[in-house]
Amino acid sequence: MTTAVYPGTFDPFTLGHLDVLRRAARLFDRVILAVAESEKKKTLFTLDERVAMARQACRECGGLDNVEVEGFCGLLCDFARARGVTVSVRGARAVSDFEYEFQMAGMNRTLMPQVETIFLMPALECQFVSGSFVREIACLGGDVSPFVPPAVYDALKRRFKAPAQEDK
Repeated sequence: MTTAVYPGTFDPFTLGHLDVLRRAARLFDRVILAVAESEKKKTLFTLDERVAMARQACRECGGLDNVEVEGFCGLLCDFARARGVTVSVRGARAVSDFEYEFQMAGMNRTLMPQVETIFLMPALECQFVSGSFVREIACLGGDVSPFVPPAVYDALKRRFKAPAQEDK
């Protein structure tokens, strides 16, 4: 049985992430969406919130019975080793993504030589979607519903709800 891990901060979990996850679920027996706690990144949502949103998105879309969602802290190599992971899945939308991901794959190969890294490209309609863009659009009151699953859309609306208008 081949177990793959798809790690990231997923802040927030987008339709691009979901597309890559679906592709990985078709390729591997078991896929763990590993939601990372990140000291380096200032996340909009807590680890527990990001895990809950990803789990809800997986339930809503269906067909992901071989996918598990887990939060983790620390090194990916420790997480992967403890779960018998042999493949790390990374999404790559553009050349700029690939350059960063290529460097990370090299580091991960040194830290966990038993794990192969594969890159999956999201569908064309998702290639421009990024968590950073989604956060910025949502913060400015824009409609992010075309870019995120319904549970994430609801969470973003709650996070950025407009202040109540005072009666004049």
